Parts: sequence; C-alpha cells; structure tokens
Amino acid sequence: MRTANLLKSSILMVLITALTMACAQPDSVITAEIRARMAADTSVNFSEIEVATDKKVVTLTGNLNSQAEKDRALEIARSVPSVANVVDMISVRTGEISGNAPDPDRTLGEHIDDATITAAVKTRLLDDPQVKGLKIDVDTREGVVFLTGSVRSQKESDRAVEVARSTEHVKDVKPNLVVQRG
Repeated sequence: MRTANLLKSSILMVLITALTMACAQPDSVITAEIRARMAADTSVNFSEIEVATDKKVVTLTGNLNSQAEKDRALEIARSVPSVANVVDMISVRTGEISGNAPDPDRTLGEHIDDATITAAVKTRLLDDPQVKGLKIDVDTREGVVFLTGSVRSQKESDRAVEVARSTEHVKDVKPNLVVQRG
C-alpha cells in the first residue's frame, strides 16, 4: 500500500512539474512558436511581421496588405496557450498599393521616388549612432514614411522619427515603433 501511494505521489509530482514547465514557457519560445505558426499559414506574409514577447505579452508590428491578413496574424498569436495578451501594432496599407504590385494611378517616377526616399531614410537610420537601424523597417507610400520595428527607448523612437522627418522629400512619418524593455 505504501509503495502504491509513493508511486501515485511520484506520478502526481511529475505531472505537476510538467504542467508548471509548460505554463512557464519562456518568451523566446512563445515568439518562436508564433513565428512558426505564421510561417505555416499561407494567408499571412510572416516576413512582414515582427513578433516580440515580454512577460507573455506579444507585440506584433508590421505593415500588411489587408485587414484579413492582419486579423489572421492576431488570431494566430492569440491561439498560443501561453500568451497572456497580444498588442496590435500592425498597420494595413491603404490605397491601391499592395506590396510590390503596380499602382495604375501612379507613375513609374512616383514609385521610384518612394523607393529613393525609403533608401535615404534607411541609410540615415543605419548611420545614426543613436538608432539601431537594423531593427526598423522603412516603407514609403506617396512620400509618407512608415517606420515599423522595435527600439530600446522612447528617446530612440523619437530620434528615428526625427531622422526620417528631416530626410529630403519626406511628406510625413507614421511611426509604428515598439519600445523593447530589457
């Protein structure tokens, strides 16, 4: 009888430990699981989405081509059992522009102008010692620059916006930057 109780106690302890470990999933594992689920889902362009997890709170940032794609990305993140909350920082591109698809209402010159602005802003962000330019995605539509990604502080975010605004031919800046703590 004592051996049976000891065995039951041991099995119960193993189950409790396994359950605790499953619930205590590290942030990096949560991020990896969400990225893997998005990569497997053909309705989401996962390369356009940045996933950051801090204390089980997931932040999704990026610029997507449709509301349906955004909704699916949020649904995938929320479906991971360990996720406590999902912060939506995803922008949906507006107008006729969808990724690299041609826009019949815009000339080739206008497309080239946007690409030139994007390259200029990205170069300036990479050159700026106060900004980690590799963590910021730059996208330009009709002279409006969209900054998406993660920064270390609000000061870095403000500096990135300042650098973008001061770039020649930039009409406006739409920041979608998340401050990553730690």
